[in-house]
Amino acid sequence: RYWWPMCLSSELPEKDGSPLRVRLLGEDLVAYRNTDGKVGLIDAYCPHRRAPMFFARNEECGLRCVYHGWKFDHHGDCVDMPSEPAGTTLQAKVKILAYPCVEKGGVVWTYMGPKELQPPEPDYEWTRAPATHRYVSKTFENCNYLQCMEGGLDTAHSSFAHNNKLGDRANLRQHDKAPHIDVERTDYGYYYVSTRDMGLEGRYVRVYQYILPAQQMRANCVGWFGGKNETPRQDGHIWVPVDDHTTHVYNWILAYDETIALDPAWLEKREASMGRGANDLIPGTFRLKKNQSNDYLIDRQMQKTQNFTGIAGVNTQDFALQEGMGPICDRSKEFLGTSDKAVVAMRRLLLEAMDVNEKGGSPRGLDPAHSRSVRAHDNMVPPGTDWRAQFEKELVDRKSTRL
Repeated sequence: RYWWPMCLSSELPEKDGSPLRVRLLGEDLVAYRNTDGKVGLIDAYCPHRRAPMFFARNEECGLRCVYHGWKFDHHGDCVDMPSEPAGTTLQAKVKILAYPCVEKGGVVWTYMGPKELQPPEPDYEWTRAPATHRYVSKTFENCNYLQCMEGGLDTAHSSFAHNNKLGDRANLRQHDKAPHIDVERTDYGYYYVSTRDMGLEGRYVRVYQYILPAQQMRANCVGWFGGKNETPRQDGHIWVPVDDHTTHVYNWILAYDETIALDPAWLEKREASMGRGANDLIPGTFRLKKNQSNDYLIDRQMQKTQNFTGIAGVNTQDFALQEGMGPICDRSKEFLGTSDKAVVAMRRLLLEAMDVNEKGGSPRGLDPAHSRSVRAHDNMVPPGTDWRAQFEKELVDRKSTRL
């Protein structure tokens, strides 16, 4: 019922270029950019004799199977059948499974649900931003998408798993390691508020957005170790199920001040600090070099003296814990606490969405008008000040609000 990221636009760099193998929501597919620059997404196998379409010729606005020459366009229609007699009626009857695609924000999105229920195309502030003000990366995670997403929606763990400088009191998340969590449901999912007590200085408040089915928006206005960032920005993730046991994570960054673009040097440094920079990936893949096979190169001496986990890279730390739960976490053995409110709320929303969909209704998050203008935000809030009043202007992209 939702649009999902299928690949990065950069994975299909040229017209009539090489097809791309795609596995999404448990289906094996092939993507390609045709002669007109449009992206097609079709079944991985030809409907004739099930030959693999990855080896097909990408030519003249279609993929031609190299087994018998049958050719299909991005709508799934068979447009040529040279191995059959001229004028055959078979050609009109044969189709290949095809899904609609749209490119936005450097990402190719696809909708795989019933055609008659197709919702409007995705529309977020970061997808509307020019390339100079946004950045999107992609990583492969070897576990179920839900435990990945739960890690992203869990703010309490940042005081521990991402404590990368032991004893550093400048890190706001070290002053109060038990944040108070509030969750407010919305038409698109919910926003949740993490409040940490900073004593006489007030409170550190961070407002996150959760957009169904699997996107998080979070603020990066106050630096990880305190201090105002020079580039007002926010970032987020979309956790996309490859299948039940594996996930592609799309990581985006947005500089929402039109006068300040993202600095490429800063981006390179940041991605490296996250553990997902160009040098952190196995060449030709989106898989981390530090992975389950080498225990993420954990350094026990570092763990004793420098950081909490002994693992370098925020993203890598998350992967070690989330993948370490196994392909699908057994949640019947959990003991949840007050810091898990956002996780619990997300699970309830997904269960509700499944129930509504099963009964023929419309689950939350289908209308992009509800989420196209939302933002996340964080900052210090002085004693006696209501964060709602202080954050009122920052939580909405007012230049795109539809009233």
